Amino acid sequence: MVNPTLNFVKLMEEIERKFLVKNTDFVKQSSHCYAIAQGYLNTAPERNVRVRIKGDKGFLTVKGLGNDSGVRRFEWEKEISIDDAKKLLVLCEPTVIEKTRYEVPIGSHVFEVDVFEGAHKGLTIAEIELADEDEVFEKPSWLGQEVTGNIEYYNSYLSKKA
Repeated sequence: MVNPTLNFVKLMEEIERKFLVKNTDFVKQSSHCYAIAQGYLNTAPERNVRVRIKGDKGFLTVKGLGNDSGVRRFEWEKEISIDDAKKLLVLCEPTVIEKTRYEVPIGSHVFEVDVFEGAHKGLTIAEIELADEDEVFEKPSWLGQEVTGNIEYYNSYLSKKA
């Protein structure tokens, strides 16, 4: 039986910036840490459809094209059962991405820092969601070069480059 709390659906326009990470100083600042496995059912340029297991929860997400700067994207997300997520991962395009995510509160924001495993071991990317494209936020010393809008750092792209 499906958990009735799984009816949560997130439909929004996501405003997000991405950065490379210079060192591991973020680890001691993190408030949460969990494993993520994600695969893609579709990686067309106009949209991608992602299946994700995040800790002990499953999610199905559709993301659309970004604006010119790559900061703004359409996103639809629905929680699904962990069992369904595991079954869907088997149907995904060849490479499932495995990473550890750290949630790092900085000022009034939370950075999500992904430390990649497998074929992308050594890559660490920080993302921050904002309410507005021009929103000012504190940049910690471990934050490196901004890669917002650079397709080479999209997970859907990385999943094809294993």
